[in-house]
Amino acid sequence: MKILITGVRGQLGCELVRILHDGQSEIGSIPDAYNHAEVVGTDVADLDITDAQAVDAFIKNGSFDLVINCAAMTNVDACEDHEDAAYQVNALGPRNLAQACQETGAKLVHVSTDYVFDGTTPKERIEDDTPDPRSAYGRTKLAGEQLVQKACKQSFIVRTAWLYGYVGKNFVKTMIRLAKEHGAIKVVDDQRGNPTSANDLAYEILQLAATDQYGIYHCTNKGICSWYDFACAIVDGAKIPCTKTPCTSGDLNRAAQRPAYSALRNKHLEDTIGDSMRPWQDALAMYLQRYNDQARDTPQA
Repeated sequence: MKILITGVRGQLGCELVRILHDGQSEIGSIPDAYNHAEVVGTDVADLDITDAQAVDAFIKNGSFDLVINCAAMTNVDACEDHEDAAYQVNALGPRNLAQACQETGAKLVHVSTDYVFDGTTPKERIEDDTPDPRSAYGRTKLAGEQLVQKACKQSFIVRTAWLYGYVGKNFVKTMIRLAKEHGAIKVVDDQRGNPTSANDLAYEILQLAATDQYGIYHCTNKGICSWYDFACAIVDGAKIPCTKTPCTSGDLNRAAQRPAYSALRNKHLEDTIGDSMRPWQDALAMYLQRYNDQARDTPQA
């Protein structure tokens, strides 16, 4: 099997590469279909997915069996200020990949977001619920979903939320840094959703991609909390003494509207291959253990 991963240097891309190399995630082993898979990873410097001709040539010449699109413009406030640029990356880029995959017969996994929903209804959203994005990021990601579905029959759209991994910046690392540097954190408590481990998400994506069960999937760790709850669990789990203060979204005065309630239910996974995602507390506990182990093993300058 030959696999292309776009956005390979991001949190999810790095976990996919790691798991494909090891054959194992924190949840369990990946399917034997990936044994000895050839993995090609690209980022924008290697392949600009907004360039339709470049994408077409790259995928046709590569003879890929599977393409996993992790590339996206994810800075929510920057998307609000530059929606045209976000549309290029989050909508037209996935369309280009989908068209090339349709022509070559490659499967496509496209990663999307909870932001496609309005976030005003206090219940878990399932895949059949009608999207109604309230931000440029959500609008452009929804457009990407629709273009992928239209262009490629053999496609999986996987919506996730509140993602954190071992590589790059994320909320978990930010909370640990702020708690250590300032002895205090201040976090919103009026936004609720599902913290999600990139390692767990990568595992479930590979489980899905080994099937022909195409369609839209939600994939987050189990359980719902606020960003404040999540932050408290992080610093407590990391055993960092600090002052923890809740605040409201209005206190932050951000450009883009965040969903107040963006929890997802993995209904389609439950109904097809099964939902192996862990409770968010369990995934976070293992992350913090490995994070601390890595810190101890890193030579000091």
